[in-house]
Amino acid sequence: MDFHPAGSRPTRVAPPEYFTGNVMQDPIIATSAPARLVANSVSFQAGARTAWHTHPLGQTLYVIAGLGRIQAKGGPIRELRPGDVVWIPPGEKHWHGASPTNGMTHLAMQEAQDGNAVTWMEKVTDEEYSAKVG
Repeated sequence: MDFHPAGSRPTRVAPPEYFTGNVMQDPIIATSAPARLVANSVSFQAGARTAWHTHPLGQTLYVIAGLGRIQAKGGPIRELRPGDVVWIPPGEKHWHGASPTNGMTHLAMQEAQDGNAVTWMEKVTDEEYSAKVG
């Protein structure tokens, strides 16, 4: 058993090459093989978001606070609220983040395949992010 007391793993600034705006990550777990789970609590300030990306084995998001947005490539932008759960299938290109006026925090859970849990792509443009919800 591994036990990580609260505060034993510091909050980190999300890498700017994969995020737009102010984003903080609190690590929850990154398991050792044969397990594959990687989970973080991710807090986005208003206007902040991920770059486009995919996950080889999919991703689950659980929104815990604020107001956010998510979009799969070619689909509508959807609003995220506390209690919402989103399953993103393996290989689906998507982005997620806060709304333009409110911050948002979610738990991000995904499995790694051959040590890789995410493939990062181009940043979401302001035009893409600002498109109408729905």
